[in-house]
Amino acid sequence: MRLGVLDVGSNTVHLLVVDAHPGARPLPAHSHKTELRLAQLLDDEGAIGPDGIDRLVAVVHEALQAAEDKGVEELLPFATSAVRDARNADDVLARVREETGVELQVLSGEEEAKLTFLAARRWFGWSSGKLLVIDIGGGSLEIAYGMDEEPDAAVSLPLGAGRLTAGWLPGDPPEAEEVRALRRHVRTEIARTVGEFSRFGAPDHVVATSKTFKQLARLAGAPGSAEGLYVQRELKRESLEAWVPRLAGMTAAERAELPGVSEARAGQLLAGAMVAEGAMDLFGVERLEICPWALREGVILRRLDHMGPA
Repeated sequence: MRLGVLDVGSNTVHLLVVDAHPGARPLPAHSHKTELRLAQLLDDEGAIGPDGIDRLVAVVHEALQAAEDKGVEELLPFATSAVRDARNADDVLARVREETGVELQVLSGEEEAKLTFLAARRWFGWSSGKLLVIDIGGGSLEIAYGMDEEPDAAVSLPLGAGRLTAGWLPGDPPEAEEVRALRRHVRTEIARTVGEFSRFGAPDHVVATSKTFKQLARLAGAPGSAEGLYVQRELKRESLEAWVPRLAGMTAAERAELPGVSEARAGQLLAGAMVAEGAMDLFGVERLEICPWALREGVILRRLDHMGPA
């Protein structure tokens, strides 16, 4: 069947269309993305304003049209931290439902971490052993660890690259004190979770997902997207530590000129790099591997599992 996953994230609204059936690898057929940056549209009280809701409704309409054009048989719509954490989340969901007919499922942070872990486990397989998965989104950071397809530990922290940029790094480039304050905040938040994972022992394989990690790996010399999905891409902590101060001294426009960095994500790349550096340092990770699959693929895989054998 042809499935569509509609991901209302903190940065983008992304429709991924795949051809899939139980027991087979989902094959991408179409991708439709719109940069919305909901995480940066929250007002001082933590609500998504009328303009933001109007834009979200319009983008969901566009995605529905794209899904219809591509012959999607079933749509799996969900929302993550930007909607989940909005003070007026119920109003936002109601407007989307009333005006588009789409019932967005709001994933909890733990569900997000578990589904991303499932995708990474399926991609790397059982031979990867004890797996530690780190994912940096626009609104939150997810970390999960385990031996099986269901992680033994999974946490979600409000340390997304877009959220932190909006709240902590107003300057372009940011002031040195802003960067130091964010560094302290990030490391304090991550350190609180380390004990929950360390009791399970050291992981055999550490992987990362998300656009942020892909861009950071590209800066550190990993192959570009044109090389395809199956080329191994790694990020070493020493390379990341060298890049963080360089990124801190650049404007968003200057970061956008770097290889693999999109203009839309350049402004929040520093915050994402600081979260990645903090996570790798506090979890004692010297290098990690980039996983091409993430949350959207996890949602698809879980749906196929529930369908049973073909």
